[in-house]
Amino acid sequence: MNIESLHIGMKVRHPQYGVGVVRSLTEHTAEIAFDDAPRTVAPASSDLEPAEATATLSELQVPLTNLIRDTAQAVVEALGLEQKDVIVEGLASRWQRGTLVMQSADTSLQPKEVPLETFFHKIVILQP
Repeated sequence: MNIESLHIGMKVRHPQYGVGVVRSLTEHTAEIAFDDAPRTVAPASSDLEPAEATATLSELQVPLTNLIRDTAQAVVEALGLEQKDVIVEGLASRWQRGTLVMQSADTSLQPKEVPLETFFHKIVILQP
């Protein structure tokens, strides 16, 4: 494997050291973090190979944004995640002014009631 085909963050497999992650590159060597220790390796002479599947696109004359959009749309359609004829608005109205009741398995503890709007607001805030 030549140094030009490596990139930082790439997982590689070394015949002696096992699987590691490329941390830095120089003109002729790569600093790779293996499980036991970080090592400096010359990729051209060390029989390195990619540890994960790779893909190469060549001779494709499409803007990158279009390629990504088309690929994402194909995945969404293949997984059936988007259902165009489904109406979701009616679901929320039956939960308006509702409460969530949390009851502990320990019956000596008092149940906790939380307004649904407050509960879902906190969930949305917690999402990264």
